Amino acid sequence: MISKIREQFNVGFKQEYYENLKKEIVDTYGEGTAFRLSETPIFISKQVKEEIFDACKSIIYQLGQFDFDKIRNQFVTKEIQSPSNIGKPHFLAIDFGLCEDGSGGITPQLIELQAFPTLFFYQPFLGKAFLNNYPAMPKEGFRYFFSDLDEVQYIKEVRDVIIADEKPENVILMELYPEKQKTRIDFWATKKALGIEVVCMTKISKEGKKLFYVKDGVKTQINRIYNRVIFDEIERTKDLKTEFNLNDDVDVKWVTHPDWFFMISKCVMPKLKHKNIPNSFYLNDFPLDTNLKNYVVKPLFSFAGLGVDLDPTKEKIAGIADKENYILQEKVTYASAIKTKSEKNSKGEIRILYVWDEKKNRLKPVTNLGRMSKGDLINVSHNTEETWIGSSIGFFED
Repeated sequence: MISKIREQFNVGFKQEYYENLKKEIVDTYGEGTAFRLSETPIFISKQVKEEIFDACKSIIYQLGQFDFDKIRNQFVTKEIQSPSNIGKPHFLAIDFGLCEDGSGGITPQLIELQAFPTLFFYQPFLGKAFLNNYPAMPKEGFRYFFSDLDEVQYIKEVRDVIIADEKPENVILMELYPEKQKTRIDFWATKKALGIEVVCMTKISKEGKKLFYVKDGVKTQINRIYNRVIFDEIERTKDLKTEFNLNDDVDVKWVTHPDWFFMISKCVMPKLKHKNIPNSFYLNDFPLDTNLKNYVVKPLFSFAGLGVDLDPTKEKIAGIADKENYILQEKVTYASAIKTKSEKNSKGEIRILYVWDEKKNRLKPVTNLGRMSKGDLINVSHNTEETWIGSSIGFFED
């Protein structure tokens, strides 16, 4: 999207650089990524960057005006609400598609948002690995950290959010069967950076309100949980046996509280307004004259594109029993704007990652995640036979 930088990168690209990039991941974490890694970062122009952050500021401002007690009661049923203190959302991820603006340019358009952690430790590694392995990468004028952070400051900021004043042995990253998750490379990156253990939810024991896990053969109390368990995966897993549930009354500090997964997600998108936010409606309450050809149907609480219908019809919608759990979102046209070394250009998405800044009592942007595709869905699990697609990171022009 920045012609000079893109041309410089593509001309200087060699397959061996890409292979070296993948080798560095294996050498560092003991395995490669379980998802496809793109051959290239995404270079974001200053103009698009400003649009992205203008939209982010508006979104965060609007979130601050919401009555989250009301939203919680609307979207989190009583039986799954956690009685623990909700506190503030420790994390926020805001996804933008890089879309056609109708005049030959690029405009970021909100795709979704979620108050749930993502690849906070793998992404900075990836940014640095691109710089390590690609001689044609711009050395100045671009960055993948935000808020004037560098690598050391970034690790400290995120560490303070996850561990705070606890001992690392009393803090865990909790996931469901972590060794099977496609995002597991970030679990190993988190353990390496913070010294906390990655623990399967099924391996946690409960005594009264206290939770424990076994570390080096010793039963160890859990005081903070960096939660990576997605609720709908618990629902989908047959014969799951655990000693506690996300909604149990337990003596732990959640990072972040499980209910934020529901309260800040696609469920609030119909409430948000901005020029970079496509129109959306709850599926049980949308204008009857809506041209469905211009919309997609999305479930409120799912990840990785599960349940998305790109071509909804009145008949399909009529067949959905729980319409309150879906939204109708206006379609956007992704721009095939990332020139590649193959016949087809790629489309892209950028996810801006925020953490809660206790000192300033606000969410703060820290880094980003990129995704590339040549298909209809921007998803690192789709179109894997293509090249110059998959997981990436954005380098933003100063």
